[in-house]
Amino acid sequence: MNPLLALPPDESSPLSVRARALVFEDPRSRVVLDTLARIAPQDAPALIIGAAGTGKELVARHLHYASGRTGPFIAADCSAFETGGAEAALFGVAVGARARPGLFEAARGGTLFLDEIGDLPPGVQASLACVLEDGRIARVGASAMTAVDVRVVAATHVDLARAIESGRFRRELWYRLSVAALPLPALAERPGDIVPLARHFVQAWCARLGLAPARLSADGIAALQAYAWPGNIRELESVVHHALLVARDGVLRADDLRLAGARPTGFHPATEAAVPAPSSTDLDTALRALLLDPPSDLQAHVEHRLVHAAYALCQGNQVRTARLLGISRNVLRAQLLRFGYLTPTGERRAVRTRPVAADEAATA
Repeated sequence: MNPLLALPPDESSPLSVRARALVFEDPRSRVVLDTLARIAPQDAPALIIGAAGTGKELVARHLHYASGRTGPFIAADCSAFETGGAEAALFGVAVGARARPGLFEAARGGTLFLDEIGDLPPGVQASLACVLEDGRIARVGASAMTAVDVRVVAATHVDLARAIESGRFRRELWYRLSVAALPLPALAERPGDIVPLARHFVQAWCARLGLAPARLSADGIAALQAYAWPGNIRELESVVHHALLVARDGVLRADDLRLAGARPTGFHPATEAAVPAPSSTDLDTALRALLLDPPSDLQAHVEHRLVHAAYALCQGNQVRTARLLGISRNVLRAQLLRFGYLTPTGERRAVRTRPVAADEAATA
């Protein structure tokens, strides 16, 4: 099978190079491609499981185009739905000035991609499970059911089994979605893809930027292979793009690559030297002290300190911080903005050795 997984050439949406094509050379990636080939022609719901930056939306688009479905591909981020608006967004509104179709009707005959499915509110999860069971929807405010021919492909970076245990995800929806489950390994787990992907990005970005052909030097290749890639393929594309802007003579050398220090590919945060974690007794004692003399907003105070500690430990890397806290990146970004670590325009402020106080964040 061709190791280049790409969208059709007439695809007009403004996607990045990474979101248009991926290279699967590693043996573990070849298994993913084989599974894709078997899943694509089916109409069963599919669930793509992988960390941020592993190419989940591209895989979903590939499933759509390889399925032969003639309708559109519609993508939605479940973490971006307005509070209380997820049901209306998915199923539409029946009456009044706000009457409108939802995403299911927009995707008739095609595929509806629901990214970050774990962030869908529990009540809407139950409605979605019913739709997957009988293929009918009802707009908000309507009693009549309407049949829809839509294939649902969902994606998540969180452990849904743990989310089920904690009551944040409905078991019946998991059963419906996991009929065709597709785990996407992190880039560090498929090292054979790193250099082929980098070369693909070099070629694609040279064409997009109008640059002469460029190549990776031997020490550049060694640096790429030694890095842990916490941001996965998204980070690799960004590194290549930056290197092409600063490289000399069309050669991408190690010092052109914006890497935060090379680590062995098998790096895991647990292998880093770190401050020993407090015992449960220490943590209970600290919480008891807070409860006996609580600040004005205890819950926000504890949440703030937890986010600060994780963000500082991950050196400002949002992907790693979100993964460490077990939340989506969009939820983390909202917290970082709330606590003053991001500006309203999305620019990152320096990670301080102490959390920004609430009044400082409000006036920053």
